Amino acid sequence: MMLVVQWLRGAVKHAGIRPLCGVEQLISAVRGVSSSSQQLSEFGRTLTSSCTDGDHPKVLITGGLGQLGVGLAKLLRERFGKNNVILSDIRKPPNHVYHDGPFIFSDILDFKNLREIVVNNNISWLVHYSAVLSAVGEDNVALAKEVNITARSVPSVRPPPGTPHLSCVYRDHAPSMACPRSMQSSWYYHHRFGLDFRCLRYPGIISADSQPGGGTTDYAVQIFHAAVKTGHFECNLSNNTRLPMMYIDDCVRATVDFLEAPADTLISRTYNINAMSFTPQELTQEIKKVLPDLKVTYNVDPVRQAIADSWPMALEDSAARRDWGWKHEYDLPELVQTMLSHITLGNQLAQAN
Repeated sequence: MMLVVQWLRGAVKHAGIRPLCGVEQLISAVRGVSSSSQQLSEFGRTLTSSCTDGDHPKVLITGGLGQLGVGLAKLLRERFGKNNVILSDIRKPPNHVYHDGPFIFSDILDFKNLREIVVNNNISWLVHYSAVLSAVGEDNVALAKEVNITARSVPSVRPPPGTPHLSCVYRDHAPSMACPRSMQSSWYYHHRFGLDFRCLRYPGIISADSQPGGGTTDYAVQIFHAAVKTGHFECNLSNNTRLPMMYIDDCVRATVDFLEAPADTLISRTYNINAMSFTPQELTQEIKKVLPDLKVTYNVDPVRQAIADSWPMALEDSAARRDWGWKHEYDLPELVQTMLSHITLGNQLAQAN
């Protein structure tokens, strides 16, 4: 998974528009590096507003019903106010999500609709979490290409005092160390138009409140639910497959911290974050310290195993720790205790209702 944040600096001067504090410059969605400077300036002229130093950003999260969106929205709403963070997706939300704050329909492949949403709601940050994850993408390559590549850069503006900024946040479909085409496009816009973009790559994310979305690391979420409900889990990866992982609270906190990090502290434009790496066998052993009767069997899925074998066993994140103070809070023991507590409590509440 990858987070990309792009900030606008030189595009205002390039477009010949007077800089204002607010959502005045919004660059058109990047559907390829052939987008022209005329497209940039035309999109920038669609919005006008002003702000003060105390204004909160107005945030739109696409793909908001996936694993990360709801948790990020909760933290951002605590910081900026309930009505300043809009979740969106192409699916109907559960009742509790619908009542927790604003929710709208948004299809990231429909650029005109997305542009209208940004304009009508005066959006200043757009968090792009729409993605087709690795295992699902193998089954539907055409959809994966359309979502993960064609719509690889969706814009937003983050306006600190005195300087308009462009930001874009999205999930990559695999934690490869290779530079994806989406990042290459961002480099193009940085060098061509002066964009100060930031890229943050996630490991596998583990959460109790949302179901896995079809990624190769899904087993690390499913095993907790199975351990509490049935006491038996069938793992689709081999017992010694080591992959980088992170608890969702660390992921969401890192995302917000990175968004707010002062530009002059960032030496690099691309950062990895990591918390822990473990194998299915090591995770099972840790869960058995709490639930000793857990039984785990292995039925390896060759497609998922091949994907996992192509990934790094850990993400090197020393630069993030050095430059903007990234520090994880959850290691494997804390992860297991927290996940089992949340899932057990959730099952008890569901039964009581």
